[in-house]
Amino acid sequence: MKKLLLLLIMSSLAVFAMARGNDKDDDAKRGTIKGQVLTSDGAIAAGVSVSIEHTNYNTLADDAGEFSFKVLPGTYTLIATYVGYAPVRQEVTVEEKKEVEVTLHLSLTHNELKDVIVYSKRNGYKINNTSPTLRLDEPLLEVPQNIQEVSAMALADQGVTQFDQGAIRNVSGATKLEHWADYTRINMRGSRASEFRNGMNVTSTWGPLTADMSVVDRIEFVKGPAGFMMSNGEPSGIFNIVTKKPTGVTKGEASVVLGSYDFYRGAIDLDGQLDKNNRLQYRFNIMGQSAGSFQKYGYNDRVTISPVIKYLVDDKTDVTVEYLYQYARMQDGGAAYVYSPKGYGDLPRDFSTAFAGIKPNIFNDNSVTLYLHHQFNPNWKLTVQGSYMNMNKEASDLWPSSLDSNGKMIRAISLSDAIIRQKFAQAFLNGKVQTGGIQHRILVGLDMGDKNNYYDWGQNQILDKNDPTADDYAPFDIYNPGNGTPSNGLPVFDRSIGLLQRSAAAGTYTSQSYTGLYLQDELGFFDNSLRLTLAGRYTYVTQNDYGSTYSAKKVTPRIGLSYTIDANTSVYALYDQAFNPQSGLLRGNKSPKPMTGNNMEIGVKRDWFGGRWNTTLSAYRILKNGNLVSDPDTSGGNQDFKYSLQIGQTKVQGLEFDVHGEIVQGLNLILNYALTDSKVTKDIDPANIGQKETGFAKHVSNGWLTYTIGNGALKGFGISAGYTFQGDRSTWAWASTTQKGLPDYFRMDGGLFWKGQKLSVNLNVNNLFDRYLYSGAPYANFYYYQAEAGRNLKLSFAYRF
Repeated sequence: MKKLLLLLIMSSLAVFAMARGNDKDDDAKRGTIKGQVLTSDGAIAAGVSVSIEHTNYNTLADDAGEFSFKVLPGTYTLIATYVGYAPVRQEVTVEEKKEVEVTLHLSLTHNELKDVIVYSKRNGYKINNTSPTLRLDEPLLEVPQNIQEVSAMALADQGVTQFDQGAIRNVSGATKLEHWADYTRINMRGSRASEFRNGMNVTSTWGPLTADMSVVDRIEFVKGPAGFMMSNGEPSGIFNIVTKKPTGVTKGEASVVLGSYDFYRGAIDLDGQLDKNNRLQYRFNIMGQSAGSFQKYGYNDRVTISPVIKYLVDDKTDVTVEYLYQYARMQDGGAAYVYSPKGYGDLPRDFSTAFAGIKPNIFNDNSVTLYLHHQFNPNWKLTVQGSYMNMNKEASDLWPSSLDSNGKMIRAISLSDAIIRQKFAQAFLNGKVQTGGIQHRILVGLDMGDKNNYYDWGQNQILDKNDPTADDYAPFDIYNPGNGTPSNGLPVFDRSIGLLQRSAAAGTYTSQSYTGLYLQDELGFFDNSLRLTLAGRYTYVTQNDYGSTYSAKKVTPRIGLSYTIDANTSVYALYDQAFNPQSGLLRGNKSPKPMTGNNMEIGVKRDWFGGRWNTTLSAYRILKNGNLVSDPDTSGGNQDFKYSLQIGQTKVQGLEFDVHGEIVQGLNLILNYALTDSKVTKDIDPANIGQKETGFAKHVSNGWLTYTIGNGALKGFGISAGYTFQGDRSTWAWASTTQKGLPDYFRMDGGLFWKGQKLSVNLNVNNLFDRYLYSGAPYANFYYYQAEAGRNLKLSFAYRF
């Protein structure tokens, strides 16, 4: 892995050095394209995007409608683009050291252009193409899979500042049934969805640190196995967080957010160029936050810093280096949990088992990522990227040692330190080939990852005097908590030995290394109206789970069919696979085979009213085969049930529906619904067959609507409203003597806003009806749950410059 990362860096530097070696000669030969964009009635068209096809050159026409490029001699195609209309294309030939002037005429009037620009700013909820990090070089309408894109504008309108605070309301079927503050676990289609950052699988058992939205450009949800991205993981799907990159356009935004529970936040986003030729570009984001909580002693303070530098080596090659630092200081990891012998919602919403003086959980999360893109010609493009991520956590975790039926609790606290180190290297090639009447979209690549997780839970302390026969017996009373000060004093942990040594001694270490090779060919027939995807991925994985080492290798096929009915409608069918290595022991001391997941999916996608909004409807079935169940036969040395049988199967099936975009002028809508039915279909115990799988909701629906006034004295003012509903929720499957289920979940949010040319103001009110909302599960002889805040607000101010 180290060798490959070094090779990627050296390759990028070599390309950079060779290009720089030719820069002086190239600069001497360059000519200039100088142009202006006008409307059909001769008016200046400012703010229109102008680019040179198949190159890195792009800019915006200035206030005079003018633009310019310095390029090597040759023939180029200029493209002027604007929302809702076909691009304007014009060919131009540039001679050595000479200037050529060109005028691009838009096929609309000055007044129509104003409407288009307003529409462009307004319709930020619909995205037509995936990001380059998702590797699919084609419109979403043509991809034979349910992929949902969530824009930064939608997240900002909803007042989402961290991923775990409501980002998933924008996609069907995604749930978060518990609310860890330090990392976010998302379930889709019956199991955990893997978390990606810029196309790299950063998922770990307890990590990474929840992404802050100040650096996020968009979030991509891929439903079901994604063979073009990964194979070794749950077949439910992935979500890919795409961070902001330089655009080459000088602009910026400063924002301030004030909110309930002492919430204060400030952020700056700077985007621009560092040289007059626009070859050296930058993006810089910085955010600081101080936040209290509706719970006693709760807080969540954060700092995010992300500088990004992009260098356009030449017309076809660019290199980008991105650094991301996230710091978090928050309450003890277990302090958000509430416990009761009676059931959920038994205690006041602000209840906590925490106390003054408990040390904060501290996170330092660093990552550096290198990207190299090279466009060989209009049909072939190479992407090489590598990343190193390192998260350190010094933390503790509150949990009951015991809780009786009268609410007397003996609290315990344990160390919860962690180091998560991850390295990734990827190279993939996108290409287009025509063979006779068949168009080929080729994707071929190499994907390598190395993940290492070190933990220490070995230090535990009882916080409350727990001998009921002693005179100083002093349990914590959940119905009369007082200030919560522990009778045994504040906890003290010994960190004099480094975590790596502590983890090695205790065996609390996990790792995973994988190598994947994949090839995909999408064959287009009948002018690409019918598309057949044939793909396969070979993956080799080695894992170590707390001292148990095992490996697996598998070829996973992917077959897709997509048909364009008309310019706005397509239907598709898909078969895709995933696998997940498993630890355990079968009779004969054999290791189990990986769990395999097979996904079958059909769907229809449609753009409406000139592409202003779109819908996706899909139906799927996922079979997970080879799950491990306990071997009930106690003969042959199995008295302690150390052996397993690999005969388990679960089936997840459902429907999903999504709407995104501008329905009518000024009215933006996000609406979705998912029906998820997840059950055990094979098990050694007949009583388990037909039982629900844990950790999902059968019915999930979300909506978000904004209406902006487009004319008159109230122009720019608007109103927003949204809801989240989860019905027939299941809990986690812990061994317990109580089995109350979770009630249905419904939350209503709303807000008011005003958006001007430069300044915008947004007031979001969450949980409008002030409902007592929570999620949790039965555990041992009691229940635990996590409550959400009551009615609360955020007031944000943003200034664009």
